[in-house]
Amino acid sequence: MNKIPQSKTLKVAIVAELLIKMGGAERVVEQIYKIFPQADIFTLLYDKKKCGKVFPPHKVKTSFLQKYTRWGIPKQFLISQFPQAIESFNFDKYDLVISSSSAFAHGIITPTHVFHLSYIHAPMRYAWDYTHQYQKEKLTGWKKLLTPFLWTTLKNLRIWDYCARDRANVLCANSKTTAQRIKKFWRKKSYVLYPPVNTHRFDLKNSETPFENMIKEDFYCIVSMIEPFKNIQLAVKAFQNMPDKKLIIIGDGSQRLKLDKDSKNSKNITFLGRQSDEVVTHYMQNCKAFIFPGLEDFGITPVEANACQKPVIYYNKGGVTETMIPNITGIPFEKQTPECLQNAVETLENQYERFTKHPEIFTEQSEKFSETVFEKNLKKILTQHNIIV
Repeated sequence: MNKIPQSKTLKVAIVAELLIKMGGAERVVEQIYKIFPQADIFTLLYDKKKCGKVFPPHKVKTSFLQKYTRWGIPKQFLISQFPQAIESFNFDKYDLVISSSSAFAHGIITPTHVFHLSYIHAPMRYAWDYTHQYQKEKLTGWKKLLTPFLWTTLKNLRIWDYCARDRANVLCANSKTTAQRIKKFWRKKSYVLYPPVNTHRFDLKNSETPFENMIKEDFYCIVSMIEPFKNIQLAVKAFQNMPDKKLIIIGDGSQRLKLDKDSKNSKNITFLGRQSDEVVTHYMQNCKAFIFPGLEDFGITPVEANACQKPVIYYNKGGVTETMIPNITGIPFEKQTPECLQNAVETLENQYERFTKHPEIFTEQSEKFSETVFEKNLKKILTQHNIIV
């Protein structure tokens, strides 16, 4: 392959599946955009109000599906059209395309002269290993009548997804866990490139928090979307059994109202909803420990907690096992049961002094996943394939 020109003249496109909120995947796209500020950004759907400050409208090119959002059609009803929409983008004028994919972005079609690196957060989970759980969650009540339609849609998505796996020149997985899933479902090898975590945001020396008048409390903290796969309900049940220990949950999602209602008689559990980065930083810096009860492909928030020099109590599977040092920067629990989580909390309580003696260990561990390290490793992979950046 001929060498592609240096980054000053490199024509770059970034493909983000959806830019309708600022979550973990969008933060990765933000960092890629910082590395290549000259890039154009392609996405299926775009919300200017929620993402416009980070991804300016004049830089964003949307798919033909964008018009349907103006008509109030939920994105869930558009999923069957996502493959066609992602394939409709034209990249003829670019040298390098970097896609950030949780389901569809890796399926773009690029000319032979264009180098395509696809950063995979996960192969399409609801089409592969999450299929049966997805149906169980979505097809309740009268919606069970939609079972044949959903089965057909998921089958077609699996076929498309398997074909689309070959379209990128290079696949990068956001963890070893994801790399294993890529190998299992796509039969492909991938580089492991951990996502960028803004550890500097949590640097205690640089903290200018507006919360001086707030009392530091003895509480545990969760920052997460409140969706079934995040398993926040596990933490709620565990802390209902520990009324002397306080749990603060920051985030929103489809399960928030239900879990809030279920725990209304538990005064030690507080739901704060979605909060600003400043508020999140404050609570993470002042909590006793961070709770991570779900199974995820990477998991950015545990690294952020370590950047705050806080230990993490985590379910011992998935990407978090690659970022935590067991019984040093966190305490693992082996089964997703309230009892196992409670035992881990008790272990932390009994050994808490040990976790506070060497805060520098938390900082050193979190820095392994910093934005600087991400940029260095991304450029290294591109250089190995003759992309001069």
